[in-house]
Amino acid sequence: MRRGFYSFLLLCGAYVLSFCLPFIMSDRALVVNYDGSYYFPSARSCFYETFGYFERLGFFQDYVYPPETFGQESVSVMTDYRKLQQQYERTESENFVIMPWIPYSPYEQFLTDAGNPPNAPSNQHYLGTDDRGRDVLVRLAYGFRISISFSLMVTFIAYTFGIFVGATLGFFGQWVDLIGQRFVEIWGAIPFLYTVIIMSALLEPSFLLLVSILSAFGWLAITYYIRGEFYREKAKDYVAAAIATGESNFVIMVKHILPNALTPIIAFAPFAIVANILTLVALDFLGFGLPAPTPSWGELIGQGKANIRDWHLVVFPLAVMFVTLQLVVFIGEAVREAFDPKVFSRLR
Repeated sequence: MRRGFYSFLLLCGAYVLSFCLPFIMSDRALVVNYDGSYYFPSARSCFYETFGYFERLGFFQDYVYPPETFGQESVSVMTDYRKLQQQYERTESENFVIMPWIPYSPYEQFLTDAGNPPNAPSNQHYLGTDDRGRDVLVRLAYGFRISISFSLMVTFIAYTFGIFVGATLGFFGQWVDLIGQRFVEIWGAIPFLYTVIIMSALLEPSFLLLVSILSAFGWLAITYYIRGEFYREKAKDYVAAAIATGESNFVIMVKHILPNALTPIIAFAPFAIVANILTLVALDFLGFGLPAPTPSWGELIGQGKANIRDWHLVVFPLAVMFVTLQLVVFIGEAVREAFDPKVFSRLR
């Protein structure tokens, strides 16, 4: 299915490009030339803007150039590179500043623009601003990276644990399966939304916390399918032959049975990615998702509901989410059909 192949290329290209957003959409300059010296503010803070600052580990600490570095007199701690660029252009000096294509940060508020936010699309803000004066296009782009990364992490962790549990129950069976199934049923009876609300009240919401909570509940469905596949495959002759040759249980499970039990994983993984994106959007919409001011599709959709007359807050977030989810669905359909042994016929 060509649409699945092209969707895969488009989505993967957009996701890889999203990690270069500090060089495309940022309020930090790409290059600053001052008195013959070159500075690269975007590159110095790229990992911080992409992954954040892990205080306990000391990774990706933000690097800020003060205005005095470039001969600017200001009480601000951080250099305003747009004003610095205008200053150099007015004085016609040899110093220069090169800004990204869209020189705005996803957290930057434009409250001095004409009218009260949210503002409609204009030459300055192509998709307008939200109700706090932040650029919608920039927040949608950064929200895309967060949504896809979140969904991929949750799907990988949940499916890895679900495969392990399902394979163990299906391969060993008997009392292992009997007791294990009871634990799975008890865990599945825990209400997901109440758990998120309680955890949000007890702990400060964060990206990793939400990944952990959704992964803790996302492994249940795939466990049943893997368990059934292992029950079916272990009764076949090639497994009996592997046992007769003295192969260990681990080798039989991983090397022999698992490759033949990948059908449900291949079929359901793309749709699990869609479900996890929708879950994050729903949690952000309800106020139990990522902490403010993290760029979020759910928050923008909530703003569209609160400001229903500002059409750009309704149309653009929903359109971006629709296109992204549709691309993932196309990929899932193509993968499922590619691995389906049945021959499909078409009416001409």
